[in-house]
Amino acid sequence: MSTLSERILGGPAGTYVDREVDLAFAHDGTGVLTREALREMGVERLPHPERLHLIFDHIVPANTGTTATLQAELREYARASGVELSDAGTGICHQVMSEGIVRPGMVVVGADSHSCTLGAFGAFATGVGATDMAAIWASGATWFRVPETIAINLSGTLSGAAEPKDLALTYVAKLGMEGATYRALEFVGDGAATISMDGRLTLANMAVETGAKAGIFYADTTTIRYLSEYGIAASPQTLEECRYERTLDIDLADIVPLVAVPHRVDTVREVEEVAGTHLDQVFVGTCTNGRYEDLARFARIVRGKKVAVRTLVIPASRAVLARAIATGVLADIVEAGCMVMTPGCGPCLGAHAGVLGEGEVCLSTANRNFKNRMGVGGEIYLSSVATAAASAIAGEITVPEVV
Repeated sequence: MSTLSERILGGPAGTYVDREVDLAFAHDGTGVLTREALREMGVERLPHPERLHLIFDHIVPANTGTTATLQAELREYARASGVELSDAGTGICHQVMSEGIVRPGMVVVGADSHSCTLGAFGAFATGVGATDMAAIWASGATWFRVPETIAINLSGTLSGAAEPKDLALTYVAKLGMEGATYRALEFVGDGAATISMDGRLTLANMAVETGAKAGIFYADTTTIRYLSEYGIAASPQTLEECRYERTLDIDLADIVPLVAVPHRVDTVREVEEVAGTHLDQVFVGTCTNGRYEDLARFARIVRGKKVAVRTLVIPASRAVLARAIATGVLADIVEAGCMVMTPGCGPCLGAHAGVLGEGEVCLSTANRNFKNRMGVGGEIYLSSVATAAASAIAGEITVPEVV
């Protein structure tokens, strides 16, 4: 009997397999490099353009004339080659692909390390470099070494102010930033079924922060219901008896609000241990926590209040933004004094839209807090949305209350 990765890839752990790729995507940053690699390979015609997506999300709108020119060239390439283009403002590639595109059992490859996000649907989703992506675009296929799998066995339910992001920080801290290198993480156990689709995307997203190749949930009734909203019929995936390399048991009832302190994702403290830390900026968004569920939670906490520090809220996609407008969530966020910006990655990668100055401190719902990532000399703390909301109101890191 096989793990889900073994079943999807069609081989036992440790073997090498060649697989057709069901979906492959790049963004405005890696798309430039992918296109250049294709040019160097002499590839003029793509055999399966219908499987390919180019999504502008990293530096949108363009921050310089050079960026704008490169993006214009990519737009023309997409038109000429038949690649599906999601232009600036559509949203972050991982979120866009989660909105009725990825399905259970697919092999999905993105030219971005957080492509593992899409394993939330029961797909084998992983990231590659731009040269590998060019080879996939040119051939429609690639090779994999089937990974060993670590089971993240979840029991119970989250309680209090704890969120899936706190659970993500918990497993990253337990495994360490290199503890799952080239493994797949399988989220199993009765507790997995209690996590919403948005929460699963958060948990799968951060698998790469342990070095993992993929983070996977089994498709179940939650998955099927979510996909049905996009008119997609899907079947559940059944957990088989299989051999895991190891199992990490986590009781969701034990999860509390956490913060990853600079400059490592696996250096985690309970929020109360760092409460009172001065903040210059709070950032809510990214492919980790920019979904509607996140914005709605943030709005509930800040409704009727004012933030005490500059606060950026960036929806993960245009669809998320539209829903936040329709439900009044966006109005609550704006009235609280927050800045709402173009759907995309925002300042996460340190290119524009809210980078930090020397010595400034940011509390972010992103997935990485590496030194100088959001601005040279800045410090980044990572947290859940609830912790970010409570801290934005107080102007310092604050333990969130149950809402």
